[in-house]
Amino acid sequence: MTPASSIYRLDGVAHFYGDKQVLDIADLEIPKGSITGLMGPNGSGKSTLLKILAFAMRPSRGRVWFNGTPQHPFSQEIQGHVTLVTQKPYLLKRSVFDNIAYGLKIRQTPRDLKQRVYRSMADVGLDFDRFAYRQWHELSGGEAQRVALAARLVLRPEVLLLDEPVASVDARSAALIRKASLAARQNRGTTLIITSHDLPWLFTCSDTQLSLNNGTLFATGQEIIIPGPYTRPHPDNPKWTRHLEDGQIIQLPPAVSTGKTAVIQRKHIRVIRAERTGSTADNQVRGQVQSMYMTGRHREFMTTIDAGGIAFMLSMTPDPAARLNLQPGTPVTLAFSSSDILWQ
Repeated sequence: MTPASSIYRLDGVAHFYGDKQVLDIADLEIPKGSITGLMGPNGSGKSTLLKILAFAMRPSRGRVWFNGTPQHPFSQEIQGHVTLVTQKPYLLKRSVFDNIAYGLKIRQTPRDLKQRVYRSMADVGLDFDRFAYRQWHELSGGEAQRVALAARLVLRPEVLLLDEPVASVDARSAALIRKASLAARQNRGTTLIITSHDLPWLFTCSDTQLSLNNGTLFATGQEIIIPGPYTRPHPDNPKWTRHLEDGQIIQLPPAVSTGKTAVIQRKHIRVIRAERTGSTADNQVRGQVQSMYMTGRHREFMTTIDAGGIAFMLSMTPDPAARLNLQPGTPVTLAFSSSDILWQ
């Protein structure tokens, strides 16, 4: 990827909180105008990475390039080009209009200030006459989050970073936030980087999916991460295990060193009906189909199966899905061999 086509490049970025390393990214490039979905369990480093990408935090080491130029936190050159929306909206103690207009005013008030605020409010489904002069404390959680998003969209940023933007809002607000975010890319070419536990939406809307686990970045096109903690049953046994929330156990291969993450490619996991047997794989983990949706790519179903608290997202063509009669709520068994699991 050439510098002209990438909006971000990270080179040897690592971050520590005290002695604890929470981020370790050797290199990463993000194309201009793309939508990147960022996944991972709580504490995996997602929010830290977004703060670094927003230039609101300096990494402990490494460099972040923006549009081909190394940049630093809070630099004048970057203000207004990148903006971050967090899960918990932060609003100034003033009206909705003044919250949304604030960023424009501190830069340079445009002549069409009212019109731009009006359009940004419309983008997130807020009626100007009803909401413009409502005070910050008179808003519901979903309305406050939409105001926070409108305050970013009015700046017309090159990059919009969204950290769990719909995790704590009502269904209508969540739908409007999703719609307004994607419209920014469609209408103005805005680059979006999104963290969300709404994996079906994330897979549907994003061009690329990345996953963080213990601060390490994985491309999740073909892999499934089996997150820790991992245990070793006995010092004389070289194999490791992962105990699931429901008491099931995943057998893992011997680990060369600690601090690695267990990863398996999707193609090595076989889905069978729970009542059927016959697989010789040493891992046969019971689970339940949580969701199925058509990706539009090769007419495949992205099927999410919860097995003991771990979400396995598997791509299936319509024929096997129909043959197994899969639908949300269907109990299934995931069969795979520990020898196909890699430590990365």
